[in-house]
Amino acid sequence: MNETIQPPVLCEFAGGVATVTLNRPDRLNSFNDAMHDAIAAFLDRIEHDPALRVLVFTGAGRAFCAGQDQGDRQPLPEGQKRDMGAALERYYKPLVLRLRALPAPVVCAMNGLAVGVGATLVLACDIVIARESAYFVQGFTKLGLMPDGGASQFLPQRIGTARALALCMLNDKLPARQAADWGLIWRCVPDDEFEAASSALVAQLAGSATRALAMTKQAIYAAAGNTLGQQLDLETASQRALGYTDDYQEGAAAFREKRSADFKGR
Repeated sequence: MNETIQPPVLCEFAGGVATVTLNRPDRLNSFNDAMHDAIAAFLDRIEHDPALRVLVFTGAGRAFCAGQDQGDRQPLPEGQKRDMGAALERYYKPLVLRLRALPAPVVCAMNGLAVGVGATLVLACDIVIARESAYFVQGFTKLGLMPDGGASQFLPQRIGTARALALCMLNDKLPARQAADWGLIWRCVPDDEFEAASSALVAQLAGSATRALAMTKQAIYAAAGNTLGQQLDLETASQRALGYTDDYQEGAAAFREKRSADFKGR
């Protein structure tokens, strides 16, 4: 009897919502090359589609992602050492930069544990909603490595240097509830409310003014590198462009008429 081979990533695009489900539950959704290739191909397909309203990352089974699958790598000949920067250069850097540049909001529905670069992928998303039973572990230094994929920037920016250093050096488990209290993620919900809360979040974003969300995302991420004057100039240019959109006209009319706006993303 032949077993059905499941794809390492499940990708769906419907109703303006693109969903990426990491699908190696037997390996806690740890990354291998096939997963990266599948995600990259899906992003090629949807990232410039005007119908895209929101991108969602989640995982199958009890984990979100346990990081890089060390067991998936071919052993090297005796005495030869692996270039540990190669995968970052080829896969993780392009992925993180694409998520940050994507005009649509990127949501992580963190369904379970996130370890190593799996935790970094969570933090590369714009809005994170997590199950209460989920948790983070950095884990890099246990392998004799350092945090990567952008973790060394994401962590101190969100929770401060002291906490970032301790998490990365001690490799303590950080429960989702504490991560939310610290400001590392947006929200933590009880496990039995997770599916409904995640769906409501995605639906809210999908029904929002798409270009306004895109420019909001751009401005907030640009703020760290801008002077106040530069940020005010960016806000002025963005607000000017948004003022000419159909969505602004609809939003203003809906406000006057005391009804919900019907945004079209134009």
